Amino acid sequence: MDSFTQIVLGGAVAAAIAPAGHRRAALLAGAALGTLPDLDALVLAFTAADPVALMVEHRSYSHSLLVLPWVAALIWWAFKRFGHGRVAQAPGRWFWAMQLALITHPLLDAFTIYGTQLWWPFTPAPTMWSSVFIIDPLYTVWLLVACLVAWFARARPLAQQALVAGLVLSCGYLGWSLLAKQMVEREADRALAAMGLGDAPRFSVTTPFNTLLWQVVAMTPSGYVIGERSLVADHGPMRFDGHPSNVQALRQAAAIPAVARLNWFNRGFMRAQVVDGRLLLSDLRMGLEPDYTFTFAVARADGAQWVEITPEQLRPAYQGTQGRAMVKRRFAVMWERIWQQPVAPTQAPAGAAPVPAAH
Repeated sequence: MDSFTQIVLGGAVAAAIAPAGHRRAALLAGAALGTLPDLDALVLAFTAADPVALMVEHRSYSHSLLVLPWVAALIWWAFKRFGHGRVAQAPGRWFWAMQLALITHPLLDAFTIYGTQLWWPFTPAPTMWSSVFIIDPLYTVWLLVACLVAWFARARPLAQQALVAGLVLSCGYLGWSLLAKQMVEREADRALAAMGLGDAPRFSVTTPFNTLLWQVVAMTPSGYVIGERSLVADHGPMRFDGHPSNVQALRQAAAIPAVARLNWFNRGFMRAQVVDGRLLLSDLRMGLEPDYTFTFAVARADGAQWVEITPEQLRPAYQGTQGRAMVKRRFAVMWERIWQQPVAPTQAPAGAAPVPAAH
């Protein structure tokens, strides 16, 4: 999630656990601890060998559930041993305040699509429950209100009541997002099975800033299909549009380290394109067709072979003045799509891969 959300989550968690007389100190300490795991981005900015490494190494050691409890315990011990202040006065409550302020950070990140390496240094595919967007005001607002009330109410019972209510409401919103995801995936499973894609690798993800409009992507032998589902407007089977990907080039370049790292990190949910003799890989999990946030040039053609190059991240189309205008149009269309089901197309869109329609 975004840094501000992690700040108010860490502050709310720590302030709810610490003694009432330590409320403001706990809010500040929790905010700092809630920010701490994301400081790996500063380290990687100077140490990552290339933009692919920067992407796949973020949310690794600093987000590991096998590392953070020890970091929290070390910080707690240092303040208890050398601080002679609040932590020493209530060591038990501060221990859990620090532990949970840190641990809730990667757990919340795992609800997004990016991928969080919860079990680093082991290397299962990064966890991505993908039920909330990286910025979601309806999750954050309850925690923000709770922290503001607690800051001004301090040791009064109102502060604890606000903190508990904020945490319950924010957790309830996460629960709703998982329920919404399950409803969307149930419809997607039916439609994909009818298309002969019942076993196709797939993922579902909510569109920006909401949990009402969802996108489902499934991989096919020639590319991928994308379907949308509005929990408000849509009725009947989901419809999917097909899109091509250069799967042959992707297979040929599979042994190139950058390709292998991306394939592990995003579980193979990539679009491959060959442009000007270079192999471009786009992460299908983040962005909207045809513009994706993360696109990398990873190899160049050398006859019938692909040769490794230093990965280069391409600038997303939505950056710049024209890009901002495009983003505004996209959001207007997305907002309308939440409330209205589109008319079924009478023919496949131009450039779409030949995929049977779901009826």
